Amino acid sequence: MVKAVDRTKVPWWVSNAIVPLVNLTLAFIVSGLFIFIAGANPYQALKLILYGSFGYLEGFGYTLYYATNFIFTGLAFAIAFHCRLFNIGGEGQAYIGGLGVFLLAFYFSALPVPIVWLLAILASMLFGAAWAFIPGYLQAYRGSHVVITTIMFNFIASALMVFLLVDVIRDRRQMGPTTEPLINEQWLPMFKDIAAYFGFKVGYSPLNISFLLAILVSFGVWFLIWRTKWGYEMRAVGHNTQAAIYAGISPKKNIILAMVISGALAGMLGVNEVLGVHHKILVNFPAGYGFTGIAVALMGRNHPIGIFLASLLFGMLYQGGSEVTFDMPNITRYMFVAVQGVIILFSGALENLFRPQIEYFFVNTLQQKTTT
Repeated sequence: MVKAVDRTKVPWWVSNAIVPLVNLTLAFIVSGLFIFIAGANPYQALKLILYGSFGYLEGFGYTLYYATNFIFTGLAFAIAFHCRLFNIGGEGQAYIGGLGVFLLAFYFSALPVPIVWLLAILASMLFGAAWAFIPGYLQAYRGSHVVITTIMFNFIASALMVFLLVDVIRDRRQMGPTTEPLINEQWLPMFKDIAAYFGFKVGYSPLNISFLLAILVSFGVWFLIWRTKWGYEMRAVGHNTQAAIYAGISPKKNIILAMVISGALAGMLGVNEVLGVHHKILVNFPAGYGFTGIAVALMGRNHPIGIFLASLLFGMLYQGGSEVTFDMPNITRYMFVAVQGVIILFSGALENLFRPQIEYFFVNTLQQKTTT
């Protein structure tokens, strides 16, 4: 039995770096056992993951492309979580945000391209925020739990988009449930084209300048949460609602504000997918990014820096996993879904499994150094 330690004496880097690193290492060990049981070499699989993710420029581009989507959805969940709201609706909010991007770009194509990009970003935020506003309002004023309502709104968004793509905005020149493509001038610059402009030849990857937008948004989220009155009030409501009320802070206002901002961030995934990659709306283009963003946020301790690193990790698993499944027939893509599940398990449900032992070790070690 490990003795409890005074949490105020635990260095920040122990809780925010050492503990997650230990949990991640254990998750990879368990995942390696799964791969070994499947009849493959875990070491060879790890080499393929690293090479497929970072070993050549095209693979690295795919890794950053996946990471871009995870940054948006991870930040979306983190904003709501700071107000102690579990926004499970990032998938639907991203779907509706993509709709806003397409409608703005398609119907205002006569405007100058930079203005279209700016307005499309704002449209993605507005549509995503509107889709998150209703669950936020129901939580604040009707007591309907946001977990339930956001899950339901995912299904509503999916049904709505299928209806629109089949009967309203479908490209009538073909049978598939997709919209007409946007004009080429509206496509976001790809990094392969930027590299070619400077004389570097890079193969195709879907990475585009929305990655830079994700970095900019990460800084904005940090500033909002830790440097503004609104961020302080949201965190106060999340930590202790009754104390926040006593201090004159309105929980209802901050619940709605947190959900609206969260939905806006999730909606920005549509900028990457619609303007940057597909250049039209496809059925189910969010492809699970909203749900994976929950794991990204939890692993990253709901901090933009941690979310960025966790997004790189999951981007590595997505891209490196495809390399492994191609070169190692014994490993299927479902195996990497299991690997992601193990990482989520150790980073979420089992986060505190070894925390007391790690904190006790470091606190005692530091105390012995100070006494000597």
